[in-house]
Parts: sequence; structure tokens; C-alpha cells
Amino acid sequence: MKPENHSILIRHETCDTCRKCVQVCPAGILVQERKKEPIGVEHLENCIVCGHCADACPTGSLQHSAFPPETIHPIDYSRMPTPEQVMLLIKSRRSNRALSAKTVPREKLEQILEAARYAPTASNRQQVSCTVITDPDTLRQIGDFTINVFDAAAKKLMNPVVRFLFRPFLRQAYQYLPTLQRLKQRHEDGYDPILRKATALILFHTPASCHFGCEDSNLAYQNASLMAQSLGVTQIYMGYVIRAIQQDSSGTFSRITGIDEKIHAIMALGIPSFRYLNYTER
Repeated sequence: MKPENHSILIRHETCDTCRKCVQVCPAGILVQERKKEPIGVEHLENCIVCGHCADACPTGSLQHSAFPPETIHPIDYSRMPTPEQVMLLIKSRRSNRALSAKTVPREKLEQILEAARYAPTASNRQQVSCTVITDPDTLRQIGDFTINVFDAAAKKLMNPVVRFLFRPFLRQAYQYLPTLQRLKQRHEDGYDPILRKATALILFHTPASCHFGCEDSNLAYQNASLMAQSLGVTQIYMGYVIRAIQQDSSGTFSRITGIDEKIHAIMALGIPSFRYLNYTER
């Protein structure tokens, strides 16, 4: 629903004019001319429907039509993890590539997606979508696609004419050439050097017109990553697949996945064969 279709009602008989809603409103539509005067609403059409005002009101006097009372929940700060617990979660997060054959339970995937959904987005546009892929054949096609893109790139780099003309300008690309060749060989040997035998992928994507799609998607990814860690699920950032998509001018990846939006991040998920016992300082 568009902001102009919403309404904000302030019950002045219970409002204590604390100004908290005024202070937190990013659109500046809640105003108070002088201290202790009634809170007013101006330019409601600028509301981004973020819910800050409803969440900040201590008396429940501010009623936003987008957030009926049953959608507003009290926060029990006594249940919050300690800073030490949060830091331990962050320090222990690893991309454990030793995955078992077990699939990620559906309820855990749903918790990871919910964490991603609660990530902030620019202007609260909420244009990030998540597509979950668990079909083994589709996962295999994504691995094949990535290897094929890099193999084609490697063949171009190894062309004698290209090598002679461009090697001085593409030093980093040529440094990666042995890695690309090694990935192809491991793929041919039956290993899975791209997805690492992950049983699920989450693709974060937005419409191409979304100006902050990359930033919003990676904020969502970070939320999902920490939730996965807390659930004992391994997550691996699919940088190779993202780079292959960026080089895919034929639309092959879109045909494989059915996604016609811009993909900004991909998370591979799996159940680890073991859990790390230590973390190293960085």
C-alpha cells in the first residue's frame, strides 16, 4: 500500500508529548513546535512506512494504519544476547566448506529468510527478494554454468594474440588463470568446487531500477549469515557465481533460475560435517 493511503492518528488525551516519535521519524512528518505542545502530522505523503514512530511511542497513543496493535510487540531487553555473546557469534562465523549430505531443515531456512527480511533498506523501500533453490538438478546446472563461463574466459586469456596484447593490462586476470584451470579440473573429476555440495542456495535480488539494490541485498545477506551461524548451518558466499553472472550476456543464468531481476548476492547453505572448535585472531 502506498504511503498516501495510510493515516496517522495521535490520541492527544493519552500522548505525553515525549517527542520520541518526532525524533525518530526519518521523513520528518511528525512535528512539535514547542516543548509539551501536541504532536502534529505534516506531509503524510512523505511517510516511508518504516514503523519507527509506532515502535517508539511509550503510551500507544500514535496509531499508524499500516501497523495495527496486533502487529506491534513489546521488546524484552532482558532476553537480548550480551555483547560478549554477539561478538562470539561473529568471531566464530566461518564458511565451513566441509559439508555433509544432510539437507537444511525447512524451518531453519525460514528462520534465515526471516532474519534477512528484517534487514534495513534504503528509504524502507523493501525491494530485496530472496529466491531459495534446493532442487539438485538446478544446483548442478548453476555449478556447470559457473565453470563454463570461467572456462570460456580462460580460453580467451590463453589465446596467444590476446595474451600478447592484454597481459600487461590484465595482470590480475592472468594471476587467477591457474585457479580457473584448477576449478575446471576439479569439476571434471567429480568434485563440486563452486557450490561445495551445498543443498540450498539463497539468491538476493532486486529490480534493476533499485538504486541501492547491492547495499540492501548485502545487508540482508549479513542478517541471514549470522542467523545461519546461530542455527548451526554453514553459509558460503558464492563470489564465483556472482562474477559469472556479471559476465553472462546470454541470459543463461536467468533461464536456469527463472529470475529476471538483478542478483547482488548468493548464499550457499549446508549442514557442516563438523563444527570449528577455535577461532583465530585477525
